[in-house]
Amino acid sequence: MAEKLKNMFFTRESMGVFADALTAAYSDFDSNAFLNLVFDEKWETLELKERMRHTTQALYETLPDEFHQAIAILKKIAPKVKGFEAMTLHDYIELYGMQDWQTSLSAIRYFNQFASGEFAIRPFIESYPDTVFPFLLSCAEDEDERIRRFAGEGCRPRLPWAMALPALKRDPAPILPILEKLKDDPSEFVRKSVANNLNDISKDHPDLVLELCERWKGYSPRTDWIIKHACRTLLKAGDKRAMLLFGFGNPDNLHIRSLACEKQSLSIGEKQLFTFTLKVYGKKNCKIRLEYSVCYIKSNGKSSKKIFQISENSYEPGEYVFKRKQTFEDMSTRKHFPGEHSIAIIVNGEEKAKCSFQLTSKDTG
Repeated sequence: MAEKLKNMFFTRESMGVFADALTAAYSDFDSNAFLNLVFDEKWETLELKERMRHTTQALYETLPDEFHQAIAILKKIAPKVKGFEAMTLHDYIELYGMQDWQTSLSAIRYFNQFASGEFAIRPFIESYPDTVFPFLLSCAEDEDERIRRFAGEGCRPRLPWAMALPALKRDPAPILPILEKLKDDPSEFVRKSVANNLNDISKDHPDLVLELCERWKGYSPRTDWIIKHACRTLLKAGDKRAMLLFGFGNPDNLHIRSLACEKQSLSIGEKQLFTFTLKVYGKKNCKIRLEYSVCYIKSNGKSSKKIFQISENSYEPGEYVFKRKQTFEDMSTRKHFPGEHSIAIIVNGEEKAKCSFQLTSKDTG
């Protein structure tokens, strides 16, 4: 079994390195007091993010009270702190730096050379948007790709595991100048963040994202990659405008025949083989996005659909046979439950055929 992430970081060894770096940077630092505060009686019960916050609070108890002085010390140790431990530096700013935004923003930018600060910037976006967005715009022009990436990542409206920013969900306009600056960035690391930000926005403002993507299309191969990745949710949803943007034509001349599931009943843990034939009518080749969906039964008896991509390709008129396997083995990301499941074939955003089968409890005999 893989080791739990929380046990890989904030270990006694790594925190010892942390404490030694602090002692070297600040001669009055009481490393024993710090480590005793960190590894207290509740430490073993804490999850990874809780351990980070707990460590931040221990820092606050052992660093100078004056925020500017504490940040100066943390800046000295930043190059020596790695992994999740380094995110504690950003967390310190998030917890204790809201009243000194000038020092905080400068420190966040500096710390981004060593650990990403997209979580720490979000309270500042909420409280000081007129100050923070010009700051992020300047970060988008930085020579360091890690700081440019932070500019696009920190303002994502739906950043996973992060503080919500409802104002940006309602109106993402302040984000767009930042993404404009990054739309042809040479770093794939940055471009992925731009695409993820746009994908977030598309969930609340699909037309705005499609208008932007239509304007950006053809600007450069790097920009074209961004807009394709940005529209992934719209494409999975079969949005007609998104389909047309990427050249996927009208599905009326595309048909699915002979969809068949190998088993009418299978147990949790088994695989389902399914086959089908794609029939392309007409006289010209056609660009086709071919997907299949699985309709799963959840623990409450309701259904949930998950879409999987098969291919994106151009096909000449004719017939094409496909065979695929879908596993129904339990994983950390998905648990399976008994009941009627189905597999459907989707062509250019339109469901064309479906087959159903029973999933039963795992045979323990």
